[in-house]
Amino acid sequence: MTDYERPDLASYASRSCDSRGRRYPEEFKDDRPHFERDRDRIIHCAAFRRLEYKTQVFVNHEGDYYRTRLTHSLEVAQIARGIARKLRLNEELTEAISLGHDLGHTPFGHAGEDALNRLMAEHGGFEHNLQSLRVVEKLEERYPGFPGLNLTWETREGLAKHSSFHDSAHTVDLSEYGLQSPPSLEAQIINLADEIAYNNHDIDDGLESGLVSLEELMEVPLWQRVYREVERKHPSASSTAKKSSAISALIGLLIQDVVMQTSESIKEHDIESPDDARERGKPLLAFSAQIREQNETLKDFLWHNLYRHHRVERMRMKAERYITILFQTYAENPALLPKKYQSKMDEEGKERVICDFIGGMTDRYALEEYRKLFEPFERV
Repeated sequence: MTDYERPDLASYASRSCDSRGRRYPEEFKDDRPHFERDRDRIIHCAAFRRLEYKTQVFVNHEGDYYRTRLTHSLEVAQIARGIARKLRLNEELTEAISLGHDLGHTPFGHAGEDALNRLMAEHGGFEHNLQSLRVVEKLEERYPGFPGLNLTWETREGLAKHSSFHDSAHTVDLSEYGLQSPPSLEAQIINLADEIAYNNHDIDDGLESGLVSLEELMEVPLWQRVYREVERKHPSASSTAKKSSAISALIGLLIQDVVMQTSESIKEHDIESPDDARERGKPLLAFSAQIREQNETLKDFLWHNLYRHHRVERMRMKAERYITILFQTYAENPALLPKKYQSKMDEEGKERVICDFIGGMTDRYALEEYRKLFEPFERV
């Protein structure tokens, strides 16, 4: 198995041959390394395809330019894999977790997640990272011998322990993943790669939409630093080219900072194996203190100027309304659900089944379902 993995992996990198394995025994048709197989299974699953029509910040019908959950996941994977390569970590494991980290996201972005969490408050709550784990462990139906995708323990652990500033506390038993310790170094990359990706593509989308102006953004030190350098090198370039070059430079700056800071931490703490990284007790992947502070300033700017912009707030309000009405309608009349979902209610509970159904919807499907249920001339 190791013959097919990168030959210069660091001693602290995860290796397929050392995986804790899959929940269900399988016979494989080829000899791909385990983490490569995980990545391929995620790419080919239905939940991954649906990410194309799930919102990041802007709803799908607002324009073809804006990011979706699918393009975001691809950008996270690209950034994460770049970091993994520089640190000589396992790129396939990093990529698998990156591509799977948003499989459980709702329609309408975090507005949909907040609505489902509120509606499920008395039934275990809802959190998209845990839903991603539920998707790969239970909800995907691709194999005759077991539910889910039967991914390796290491990939599932990465999904279970992924977190961001949006996330709430865990609401289900995750004891098998040892929440008291950090995950593999590969999994630790995802939190930072996720942050790098959404900060930078939200700058791009915010500028493109006009919700954020370049003049406002120039007040942010991290952006000013890269944009001024682009202007110095390419004074006659178009504003679009300058913007794109600055975003690329900012991504590169953040990746390089993570690599340098993490390399120093690995040396400082004598990390020689994957177990050493776990036993450290807290993540090793991090920005330097200066970049972390400047990145927090950027995040704060985006929070107040983009995520809380009145146009985004209006869409958030409508999204919560759609989700709430759909949920309440299905709860009052479960016969409106597809039969395969009705059949799961005795085992899973009515509310959890409704939550799974809505959580799996795309923006477009949720809007169509709303119209079918409530507009009298819409075909059902």
